[in-house]
Amino acid sequence: MSWLPEAAAAARAALPGASAARDAALRAAADAIRRDANKILAANAADLAATEGNAAFRDRLALTPTRLAGIAEGLEAMAALPDPLARTLAAWTRPNGLAFRRIPCPLGVIGMIYESRPNVGAEAAGIALKAGNAVILRGGSESLQSARAIHAAMQAGLREAGLSPAAVQIAPDADRAHVAAMLAGAGLLDLLIPRGGRALVERVQAEARVPVLAHAEGLCHTYVHAAAQPAMARAVVANAKMRRPGVCGATETLLIDAAVAPALLPPIVADLTALGCAFRADPRAREILPTLPAAGPADFDTEWLDAVLSVKVVDGLEAALAHIAVHGSLHTEAIITEDADVAEDFLARIDAAVGIWNASTQFCDGGEFGFGGEIGIATGRLHARGPVGPEQLTSFRYLIAGSGQVRP
Repeated sequence: MSWLPEAAAAARAALPGASAARDAALRAAADAIRRDANKILAANAADLAATEGNAAFRDRLALTPTRLAGIAEGLEAMAALPDPLARTLAAWTRPNGLAFRRIPCPLGVIGMIYESRPNVGAEAAGIALKAGNAVILRGGSESLQSARAIHAAMQAGLREAGLSPAAVQIAPDADRAHVAAMLAGAGLLDLLIPRGGRALVERVQAEARVPVLAHAEGLCHTYVHAAAQPAMARAVVANAKMRRPGVCGATETLLIDAAVAPALLPPIVADLTALGCAFRADPRAREILPTLPAAGPADFDTEWLDAVLSVKVVDGLEAALAHIAVHGSLHTEAIITEDADVAEDFLARIDAAVGIWNASTQFCDGGEFGFGGEIGIATGRLHARGPVGPEQLTSFRYLIAGSGQVRP
């Protein structure tokens, strides 16, 4: 398949140059998305019409005028960020007079493999460009028309800024062979980023011949501690689960302290039920609310990505931490409490990319971090963790200045 070598060669030749030009391209792309909003929404409507899936899946696929405006605003927010390449990371001078500097550099050509959410293409392209990278996109077949329409807007922005449109490319069709080509793209691609369901991520990690920056599933927990403020707990849990249940930052398991569960669990469940949520509860939760469906053996290891919440009553902080250690996915964990010491202990001891105190897990999003968007949520321990923004798509190199030194 000649597509990938040709695309990678063109992308590498078109790696963006000056910061001002990259920022101009992002602003122009935002303008193009607004200008072509009707075309993009029509393409998305065609994708939706051709797709079957549950409500949460369709929500991930759907674009609305508000979401499209958010994509454009995110690109403008990226343009307004400081240049991630215009920094000195460290500087020192050795006894022999040599002056060392560590400075950022782009990663190169990034391959982005994603599934249903068409906004991912714009966010990935924008963040890659901001950091001086080129990107090759391969979206899911269910979002093909939406992805192509957004890609056209991104390339229009590059042209208007005087940069080569080859810096942002997209697979020519929905042929699955394109994924295999990207996985085997050693020497063509510098990094692969999968963003989607567990099966996609595991396949990329198992088969790639290119370095992978991946996230595990978002099996996020919210722990309501005994010292939680009840009204806050109710509001935060409702938002964490039901704002958008199909995103990876949605809470999938509620852990509630036994000391407050009899009084606080019923109103939390009532709030969520009114929003259309279903439940899978452990025996202690069902002692309080016998009508709750019983949790099965796999339910506390399930990323629902839907309006379903697993519920477990725990005996304090240690039990909550123990549960998260076994069932968490290193993504995002939250605690609701008015006890600052307990909160700091929880945040220090969880093994997760993001820890949150007294707020919704759905704030685990690059836009909410001020990145303008994200290329994914990295849950590994190497290179980057949490929302991946422009700074996380850079590496570094060294510059050395001397005055004629020779090594003895």
